[in-house]
Amino acid sequence: MVQMELFRSQEMNLVQLIIPSESAHDTVTYLAQLGLLQFKDLNPDKSPFQRTYANQVKRCGEMARKLRYFKDQTAKAGLTPAARPAMDGDVDLDELEVKLSELESELIEILANTEKLKRTHSELTELHLVLKKAGAFFSSARDNATEAQRRELEGLSGSNEDIDRPLLLEQEMQTEPSKQVRLGYVSGVVPKSKALPFERILFRATRGNMFLKQAPIEEPVIDPASGEKVEKIVFVVFFAGERARLKVTKICEAFGANRYPFPEEGSRQSALQLQVASRLDELQQTLDAGTHHRDNVLTTIGYNLEQWTLLVRREKAVYHTLNMLSIDVTRKCLVAEGWCPVSAKDQIQDALQRAAFDANSQVPTIFQFLHTKEAPPTYFKTNKFTGAFQEIVDAYGVARYQEANPGVFTIVTFPFLFAVMFGDWGHGIILLLASFFLLWNEKKFMSQKLGDIMDMAFGGRYVILLMSIFSIYTGFIYNEFFSVPFRIFGESAYTCRDHPDTHWDQCESATSVGLIKLGDQPYPFGLDPAWHGSRSELPFTNSLKMKMSILLGVTQMNVGIMLSYFNAKFYSNSLNIWYEFVPQILFLGSLFGYLSILIIVKWCTGSQADLYHVMIYMFLSPLDDLGDNQLFWGQGYLQVALLIIAFVAVPWMLLPKPLILKKQHEQKLAGRSYGVLGESDAESVDGDDEHEEFEFGEVFVHQMIHTIEFVLGAVSNTASYLRLWALSLAHAELSAVFYERVLMLSFGYDNILIRFIGIVVFAIATLGVLLVMETLSAFLHALRLHWVEFQNKFYMGDGYKFHPFAFATLSEEDD
Repeated sequence: MVQMELFRSQEMNLVQLIIPSESAHDTVTYLAQLGLLQFKDLNPDKSPFQRTYANQVKRCGEMARKLRYFKDQTAKAGLTPAARPAMDGDVDLDELEVKLSELESELIEILANTEKLKRTHSELTELHLVLKKAGAFFSSARDNATEAQRRELEGLSGSNEDIDRPLLLEQEMQTEPSKQVRLGYVSGVVPKSKALPFERILFRATRGNMFLKQAPIEEPVIDPASGEKVEKIVFVVFFAGERARLKVTKICEAFGANRYPFPEEGSRQSALQLQVASRLDELQQTLDAGTHHRDNVLTTIGYNLEQWTLLVRREKAVYHTLNMLSIDVTRKCLVAEGWCPVSAKDQIQDALQRAAFDANSQVPTIFQFLHTKEAPPTYFKTNKFTGAFQEIVDAYGVARYQEANPGVFTIVTFPFLFAVMFGDWGHGIILLLASFFLLWNEKKFMSQKLGDIMDMAFGGRYVILLMSIFSIYTGFIYNEFFSVPFRIFGESAYTCRDHPDTHWDQCESATSVGLIKLGDQPYPFGLDPAWHGSRSELPFTNSLKMKMSILLGVTQMNVGIMLSYFNAKFYSNSLNIWYEFVPQILFLGSLFGYLSILIIVKWCTGSQADLYHVMIYMFLSPLDDLGDNQLFWGQGYLQVALLIIAFVAVPWMLLPKPLILKKQHEQKLAGRSYGVLGESDAESVDGDDEHEEFEFGEVFVHQMIHTIEFVLGAVSNTASYLRLWALSLAHAELSAVFYERVLMLSFGYDNILIRFIGIVVFAIATLGVLLVMETLSAFLHALRLHWVEFQNKFYMGDGYKFHPFAFATLSEEDD
């Protein structure tokens, strides 16, 4: 018999490993490569710094930091070096640590020297610009002064009445040279954004006794302090006196202005410009050589970076796991405990033998099973197809060890219930194309880091695939392609009432007096296209989808109750079978199972019975005559019998189980009081520890809550399935509105621009509302129906996942 691996979690065993110290590292490494053993922490009271391999973990963490530093520097340099194709298994961790330290020191030195050279280069560039711009100031001033002197001399030799003659010229010429005030100046560059407040502060600090000349630099220059490109201007400030010089210097420092020397003599200016240009060329050559050397170092590192990172990450994980092991008092072996699947016993033993052989250990690792009452972890062997559906179940709660797994049914029921709400084969085809796109680029996307939304969509690519396939199927049943019906499976079974020879889609009275049926043969598959746009379309589809929702809901809830029987039988819990499963299946069947039968009988017989009236008066007046609402003989007697069964089922769920548990507890206590005389005290103490406390009040209250929840939930959950009808109706009506009021309305005009706008608006509305919002809405409602209405009938969901130590699950966060 083939075992269903997904129906119940795999059988687990608690195992103990006694590992010799010399082979401990290799053993844990081989087990991590296998990925089928979940280690238990045997040192929970010790902090991470008190554990045996704390220093090794710290070393690996430091190496991981260096590797992250190398990765950041490679990204900053814009390099994408080729990675080593295969991992070198002979790399020693100690050698790698020394090599990484050397490479880090070399790279830090290269970057520091490069930073100094860049700073010097930026300063020389600014000095070169100051010499150029300020030289233009002084050259222009000399030319103006020479021209003014020439005119003065011409004026003096001419007429004394020249109006351009300076009034204080004679006084200036008679002033002694020692008493003449010599002007000083400061030159440099200042950020353009600070130029205006810089000028204002200079004017106020010197009380206007200064002269400022500015010239903007055409292109942004690299600031020596920040290393970023900044728009700056060259300035020269003229002032008189030592106090003014000190004020100007402090203001320059406050505004981050870089001051540079500027000689007065033109010859010295030219010489300094040549010297600066020469030094800039030399620095640029040195920078290019340094950058080339840095790129070579980073390329060499990048070639091995991925493999080194993987090695360090694995070594750190191995030592972290070794810290979870307890050391024997002789310090010659380590003791490990963990959970593993029973089916993995041979694989684990093989890995232990290989580790002992490779480590040249004289003593093999001892592998033995332990008996415990601790609940094992839950492990389902999934693949990339079933994994997404299992994640949907696990988001509600991880299954208890070996309880029935709803994930098996979710693979079919989840996309089907989604499709019931989303049924349109046109929209389904678009979803199918989207899923094909994700599947076609599967390998590409798996190696990339996607965004949150894209990562979620890619993870559920197989869920989207099944949702689209089922949506196409239900779309054929509803006969809707973007709300347009098609005669795919044959001609309609209806014709025009007034003119039987006229085709149904050309009948003008279809929306008023309706159509008539031709013969007894219905439309071969799905909804007859003649219903679309007719007077009876909405009442008919509402009735159909509402009754279909009830049938689907009652069926799924009965499946959930049946799974509770399989759980109780698997755990050998006869109380749950007789006092939970039996009354629950009777209660649900006598009410909503009966309603489902009435719906099917009404469909088969074509009766006009009012099922609302039947169900309401089944409770209010069970003995009254049904009249026209009677569907079959003996219906009234059957309803009375079902009503009695429903009322009996409630106390059947509530009372017997707590009372029987109380009686069993009392019998257990009575049996324990007459123990065997030869029983030791230690055994007696062990028995006391194994005994569980029993509180009748708590058990009774818990059972009462469970009973009330089921009785009320049977009504509310059945009503909750009507969301299938509501969302299906909303989807169909929205699709019809977009088609008729947007697309067809625009095509009613002869203007091609209006038609184009109509197509665009229709496409955007279909994509944004129907294919995004409606998809998300139907997905969430299907999720609710599975979590609440289906799983609460049998699913405990209080287990914990099996997390084996495996290299395959390590990520960057583990660094």
